[in-house]
Amino acid sequence: MSRQSRSIPAELPQAEELDLNFLSRSLASGDIDLIVVLGPTASGKTALAVRIARELGHCEIISADSRQVYRGMDIGTGKDLGEYGDIPYHLTDVAEPGDRYNVYEFQKGFLKAFSDIRKRGGRAILCGGTGLYINAVTAGYDFRTAKPLSDSGDAHSADFKSPVRHPFFIGTLVSREARNARIDARLDARLKEGLTDEIRGLLDSGIPAERLIAYGLEYKFVTLYVLGEMSYDEMRQKLATAIHQFAKRQMTWFRGMERSGVRIHWVEP
Repeated sequence: MSRQSRSIPAELPQAEELDLNFLSRSLASGDIDLIVVLGPTASGKTALAVRIARELGHCEIISADSRQVYRGMDIGTGKDLGEYGDIPYHLTDVAEPGDRYNVYEFQKGFLKAFSDIRKRGGRAILCGGTGLYINAVTAGYDFRTAKPLSDSGDAHSADFKSPVRHPFFIGTLVSREARNARIDARLDARLKEGLTDEIRGLLDSGIPAERLIAYGLEYKFVTLYVLGEMSYDEMRQKLATAIHQFAKRQMTWFRGMERSGVRIHWVEP
């Protein structure tokens, strides 16, 4: 492949209209048992999930974000809990900052939340951008063997059995240019909102700097700034670039899901 061809951005998926009546009928009939709202960072996933939840009624949102599980890491992870209003949500603020929450913990938490929602007659919406977590509960991966779980119930797949049989995937579609502009504006807003103070507070509480750095993105670069290892302008520039690259990797993951046979219905939020 030539260097010129590698620089050409991938073509965006075709946008669809969101048919809420179809979703409501399919949930009622059992043709859909989980709505999944996915997309790259700063693409409007939470707002769309909340809109769907309000329109359909009796919905609860399960977060699929690998960093929003941590208490006290609010600004940097963009929890935006005020967006939910009266919509119940799950798997946010379930671990202490500094802990090593992983995909196994997520699978267990999802199973408990999903089963509880269904038991109460509710409708579940999984919303997030952590593709590994989404695959872990919709594709049925056993991460001890790194193979898809079979239905045979063999010893290697006994650790986790996803209750999800008919997920419906909705992707938030924005152009790369619009996404990067949103990322930059959101980053500046978070810095003004007190992101630096949030990270100073986490460090002062005794969380080792290397643990915060390991969480990546905002927690990596702002921690390095607080420690005096880079200037504010350098931190801001490198962090924005890192988030742009992260969003691109997220889209690569989701397009890979499509290539593996997952049907994602892309909508413009």
